Amino acid sequence: MTELFGINPIDGGAIALLVIVFLYVLTGRLVPRKTHEDAIADRDNWRTAFLESEALRKVEHDQTGELLEMARLGGHLLAALPQAGQVDGEEVNARDRMDPTTRTRT
Repeated sequence: MTELFGINPIDGGAIALLVIVFLYVLTGRLVPRKTHEDAIADRDNWRTAFLESEALRKVEHDQTGELLEMARLGGHLLAALPQAGQVDGEEVNARDRMDPTTRTRT
């Protein structure tokens, strides 16, 4: 058998085997079953949460695409409207005011 942590288990017997198991537990190479099962359950919980999050992200992405398309349509509609301050292609200045009684410019 090969040496583990610089110790040959055959030379030490049961005490060496106990020390090796203790060192495995101490270094994290050997974990109790409960700890391993908890880690697997935690992994599964995170996986489930990730899959739900990705599904909701896809729905949000689709909705954002629809909203952007509606915003583009609104932008095109606003661009098609006549510009404020223009009447039949003529610009209206702030100094040009109409007299409400005569409808002529003063």
